[in-house]
Amino acid sequence: MIGLIGKKLGMTRQFQEDGRSVPVTVIQAGPCVITQVKTEATDGYAAVQIGFGAKKAKNTPLPMQGHFRKAGTTPLRTVVEFRVAEGHSFKTGDTIGVSILAETVRVDVTGTTKGRGFAGNIKRHGHHRGPATHGSKNVRASGSIGMHTEPGRVLPGKPMPGQLGNKQETKKNLQVIAVDTERNLILVKGSVPGHKNGVITIRASR
Repeated sequence: MIGLIGKKLGMTRQFQEDGRSVPVTVIQAGPCVITQVKTEATDGYAAVQIGFGAKKAKNTPLPMQGHFRKAGTTPLRTVVEFRVAEGHSFKTGDTIGVSILAETVRVDVTGTTKGRGFAGNIKRHGHHRGPATHGSKNVRASGSIGMHTEPGRVLPGKPMPGQLGNKQETKKNLQVIAVDTERNLILVKGSVPGHKNGVITIRASR
């Protein structure tokens, strides 16, 4: 099923009919423009490419300007492709909004997590600290990372200090609390990856 490209606006809370306060993330989902429709005959698979967010023409490469011109739209900042089944009714140049998710109960949201820079093993992996007294020199440093003579090396995947965040992450089965089709807003329960105004993609959970 086709999804949407959106923008994370921030978090708030929504009161239910029974008085419960539910934390929600407000997402501006669309409007998105269909920039290309791929078929089995021409591309080897069926997919729909959509674009979101305005972009200046002078900052857009000439090949992409021609691509958007062919779709009958102005340059767009983000372009994402969604696989679809043959026999759909989507056409190049059409505009889709959050209304396609109006009946959806749960969604998957994909975004880029906040970049935290270089982080140690305690912050990055939740390791315990070392002793702070008796001449200890590894209070927050990594302890032994090797092993015995055989195999005598550090195995791949060993939790080590390094880059924290700034990676693509998907949160699945988030409950849809409310949908505002007039303003293209969708409210999902809980948090979603990324910073405020970050670009995310939304699609119905399978």
